[in-house]
Amino acid sequence: MSSIADDVVPQIQLIASDGAPLESLWHFLAIGLLIDCVRHHHRPRTDYFVAGNMFLYYSKEQARHRDYRGPDFFFVDEVDGGKPRKWWAVWEEDGRYPDFIMELLSASTAQVDLTTKKRLYERTFRTQEYFCYDPDTHEFKGWRLGDKGRYQAIAANERGWFWCETLKLWLGLWTGTYMDLPETFPRFYTVQGDLVPTHAEAEKQRADQLEAELTRLRAQQTGP
Repeated sequence: MSSIADDVVPQIQLIASDGAPLESLWHFLAIGLLIDCVRHHHRPRTDYFVAGNMFLYYSKEQARHRDYRGPDFFFVDEVDGGKPRKWWAVWEEDGRYPDFIMELLSASTAQVDLTTKKRLYERTFRTQEYFCYDPDTHEFKGWRLGDKGRYQAIAANERGWFWCETLKLWLGLWTGTYMDLPETFPRFYTVQGDLVPTHAEAEKQRADQLEAELTRLRAQQTGP
């Protein structure tokens, strides 16, 4: 597995962004939605890191040649989630690579995501689970590392959802409005099949439940 020796790290200037924008507003919001849901689901845990559209550095050759790799969404378990980071550099994280990666395809990235990145995540990162979602066709592809260290396709259930062993969540589609954009987004679901809410959705659910309880109590007080 490639790594950077400690004595060469200071010679390499890492950057947090190359200035290239995301493919669309949908891509920007989909990344934020996935992160929001995972962070809410795992509260109050701090022993994981979740991010998106962040550069990931894993070898001195990659860093020196500016061969940028920035997964759209990734999750790393059992790490210090409170540590501030501008990028994920493997040699700064005790050799840890993402446990889960998702790429959101576009016309300009699909070929690389399904070939070059898939091989990298499989053979160098050894990422346990890798998913690709195409917003144009609403199709998922997912792989999990098998016994021989190669990706095996993950089959969907009767709902078209995929089980994510790393996150212990289902991955499927949801059509609704997020940040004022009505669209179809990839979302996580619990083992029981419930939608994993964002922080705002959870707050609204609690407010609605409180209002319903207050309405019930008022009805009892004014009843016959």
